Amino acid sequence: MTTWTEFVTAAPRIADTFIRRHRAARNLCMLATLRADGFPRISPMEPRIFEDVLWISGMEDTTKYRDLRRDPRLCLHTATVDTEVKDGDAKLFGRAYVVPYGDQHRRFADALFEDIGLDLRGRPFDLIGVDIAGASAVHVSDDHLDITIWKPGQAERVVRKH
Repeated sequence: MTTWTEFVTAAPRIADTFIRRHRAARNLCMLATLRADGFPRISPMEPRIFEDVLWISGMEDTTKYRDLRRDPRLCLHTATVDTEVKDGDAKLFGRAYVVPYGDQHRRFADALFEDIGLDLRGRPFDLIGVDIAGASAVHVSDDHLDITIWKPGQAERVVRKH
């Protein structure tokens, strides 16, 4: 499993873009999952880094979480509002794993309440960790497009398109 720190260390350019765009969009990303019929589902999501893991959480038993229980593959894409993508954007690919309700939920809920005031303490919610399996980022210049790609065990590599 790739921890958040391992990802940031191995893919600093992509991590920087993801963090910057995630913050700029008020923590909003788009989560892609696979529906039971095989078609993609896109859902807004506010992923959080907590205890060195990328987490997605929310109301229990929603369709997106049922998708992830059936097929754990996912993509998180930073919310892009600029059609020219001047500030770049990033995608994280991974596999979800469900954490049974317990101490992790309580610690996460306490930290969430302290951080943003959202009170999930004592309430059931789905907590899903993401094992990061790859990532990419796009950076646009006047005369070219740089696509940075990373997979675990490899260095970031840049593909330049003119």
